[in-house]
Order: sequence, then structure tokens, then C-alpha cells
Amino acid sequence: MIEIKDLSFGYNKNKLLYKNLNLTLENGCIYGLLGKNGAGKSTLLKNIIGLLFPNSGEISVNGFKPKKRLPGFLESIYFIPEEVDVPPLSIKRYLNLFTPFYPKFDEKLFYEYLNDLEIESNIKLSSLSLGQQKKFIIAFALASNTQVLIMDEPTNGLDIPSKSWLRKLIASIVNEDRIIIISTHQVRDLDNLIDRVIVVDEGNLLLHASMFDIAQRLCFKTVTEANINEQVFYSEESMKGYSIVTKNTLQEDSKVNLEHLFNAVTRYGNEVKTLFNNV
Repeated sequence: MIEIKDLSFGYNKNKLLYKNLNLTLENGCIYGLLGKNGAGKSTLLKNIIGLLFPNSGEISVNGFKPKKRLPGFLESIYFIPEEVDVPPLSIKRYLNLFTPFYPKFDEKLFYEYLNDLEIESNIKLSSLSLGQQKKFIIAFALASNTQVLIMDEPTNGLDIPSKSWLRKLIASIVNEDRIIIISTHQVRDLDNLIDRVIVVDEGNLLLHASMFDIAQRLCFKTVTEANINEQVFYSEESMKGYSIVTKNTLQEDSKVNLEHLFNAVTRYGNEVKTLFNNV
């Protein structure tokens, strides 16, 4: 479990990015952390892993205080940054150097991932393209079998087949003890993958809800303009009329559209948030 209590953080002491943020993340879930570029997603993740320290408040990750950077904490968490940087080593040498930090690392599984991604195992990392380097790091992270896996914009630089591979693999490794957090502004890459949605904008927590609760409280549908007679949180013209997001007053069944949800929340954050106050 990750518990964030009254977190305040700012790069400038006179201007806080987060102020008194409270958030609890449960084991066994895949979280989608959504936000625009510069909305504070990476900052929040770096506070969780102990690369940045709160001005005030507390963070607990499975009982550890991230800022202490204890060995037990470091071996239980893996963070994939948006921009990866690999040393000019062979893959074998890389494993020899870094797998001792992750006691649950599965080497057999790692090489299976490389094969799936069509990355040669006898190649030097520096000779890989940027996209291949990212795929290598993702394969290493997944094979590390840490309790907490955090990915910051993991699909950036990946081709369409690799994005599909990543979604399927992440879905397959979820268990009741693991927390997976995926930060992205490319919300379509998370469709059919995440369990819970967190939306932040300029340091504010606009939404934290399960996909089930979102589908219960909001309706995503396509209508003609003449039929729009209710409060619309988001509207987008389509070939069949207008794709809209509204309050689900009639308890209609609809598929959550993450892109439309994100636009609705960032435009009408307070109004949408009130629908989830009792969640």
C-alpha cells in the first residue's frame, strides 16, 4: 500500500505544486495517472520513490519511508523514467551488475521478454535504438518482480506492436501484492488496462476513482445535437453526431472513454469531482 498524507511539495518554497495532497493506493491494482505535460505527474512519482522530498507531509510505501532510501525499499520498487539512459555495456554485463539489487529477478523470464521484443541478447546496449533501449529497460523492470512498478510515459518511443505487447504483459503480471502505476498523457494507450484512474492538473488532484465507479456515475455516448438536453461535461463532434460525457442519471451502460473522461475532468473538475465524493 502507498499512503500519501498531507503532502506539500514545491520546487520553489514560495510556490507549492502540491498542497496537502492525500492519496491511498491499494495493492493488486493498476493505476493510470493522467495529466497534461507539466501537470505534476513526474513530480508526484519522484516523491513516491524518494528522488524528491516533500516540503511537508508523509509518504509510506509498504511501510517504508521513501526518503530514507533503505535497501529493503529499493529492492521492492522499480521506476522507469520517461527518458531512459543505458550504459555502454553488454546485456550480460548489465545483468551481472544490476540483478543483485533485485532478489526476485527472473533471468529466464527476462530473456523471454527480449525474444518477444526481438532484441538480440548478445548485443551492446549502446548500439540499440532509443526505442529498443526503452524496451530493454521495460523488460528488465518486469523481470525484476518488484512489489511496486512505476512507469512514467512508458509508451513514448514504442511502436504499435510494442505498445500492444506492453499492455498484455502488464495485465498478466498483476497480482494481489503488486501495485502498478502508469503515468501518461497518451490516455488511449491505457484502454482496457487500468483498474483505477488518478487525474492531476497543476498539482491538484481532480479525480481518483475506479473504472467501475466512473462507469456508474458518468455516461459516455454518442447523440445528435438535438438530443443533448442534459449537463454535458465534454462534447466532441464525430461522424455519427456528438460523443459526450454526462452524469449517468439513467444508469445507462457505457464503455469508459479515457480520453473523453480526461477532457471532462480537466474542464469541469469540481463538478465531476462532486459525483465521486461518496466513493
